[in-house]
Amino acid sequence: MPELTDLSTIRALCEKYDFSLSKGYGQNFIINSGVCPKIVDGSGIDGRWGVIEIGPGIGVLTKELARRAAKVVAIEVDQRLPPVLAETLAEFDNVKIVLQDVLTVDLHQLIREEFPDMPVAVCANLPYYITSPIIMKLLEDRLPIQSVTVMVQKEAADRLAADPGTRESGAVSCAVQYYAQPKLLFSVQPGSFYPAPKVTSAVVRLDIRSAPPVQVTDEKGFFALVRAAFGQRRKTAANAIAAGLGLPKERVQAALEAAGLDVRIRPEKLTLEDFAAVQAALAQGN
Repeated sequence: MPELTDLSTIRALCEKYDFSLSKGYGQNFIINSGVCPKIVDGSGIDGRWGVIEIGPGIGVLTKELARRAAKVVAIEVDQRLPPVLAETLAEFDNVKIVLQDVLTVDLHQLIREEFPDMPVAVCANLPYYITSPIIMKLLEDRLPIQSVTVMVQKEAADRLAADPGTRESGAVSCAVQYYAQPKLLFSVQPGSFYPAPKVTSAVVRLDIRSAPPVQVTDEKGFFALVRAAFGQRRKTAANAIAAGLGLPKERVQAALEAAGLDVRIRPEKLTLEDFAAVQAALAQGN
């Protein structure tokens, strides 16, 4: 099989299978041959690992994963792609294609059935339009996985890797830090893709924590508080939380004070410990 990063190969495959790239599925195929090996290097997988890939496309990253991992399960929503993948991945017997939407797949069951007694990682070039929902599903489902290494829009990668309490942080930054330890690995320029997107991409790795860095008694309430705070980030945290949770502003200010915080603090200045303290104060009726 010719190199899948070669533009003439991609065009020949598209013509052979009457396949056109879908903007709706966020399809941008990698044409820089150095990118996929670098992504897999960053993921840390080897011949002991089982890997879940999301959105294999024509199989460029899938091939690199299959060369190094014990087994790859690639989840693809585009029903036009299996015949293409059957050709591009014909040399590998350790790849399985699951034709489903990753947001509806029972990943716990998939991991039990496909990767018994293996360490498992996720490695993918994610569609940009659905990055956050996929990341949050992978984290919130508390899957028996050790890491998530994904290529996303650089702006999204910066948010995923941002420390709570810093200017770049947002609700997704806090959620990621609660479940994982993120690390920004490297950037990828638009010219590395076909068609070239209008934005720079970046690869980020999330190492799943064995336990959250803060203890909260009500996770649902904790994340509702975080989302409320960042829902109107131009406002003070007190105003945003009060509006987002439908609480009296005075009660929220009292909770901030009880947590040892300035009532005028901005949402992006709040750390996970701060959010946990505010939630505890609100729960106690302060």
